[in-house]
Amino acid sequence: MGWSLEREDATITEWERSDGYATVRIRERGDGRFVARLDVMEQATDDRAYDRVVLDERDAAEERAAAWREERDLDE
Repeated sequence: MGWSLEREDATITEWERSDGYATVRIRERGDGRFVARLDVMEQATDDRAYDRVVLDERDAAEERAAAWREERDLDE
């Protein structure tokens, strides 16, 4: 199952997995750093997971978000 871009604006970029049970989000903080967040809900076929990291660069946050999406992608 793939991921779709659900929100993209000046502050937040968020992807949702096609089963609706996982999201990955990048958010810019007030101090100019970036938060990357993974949330996999309990109903998902994979284990529940929540992870959050704060990074100095948007590129690093995008790389972390891409890695989470790849790791948590479901086979169709």
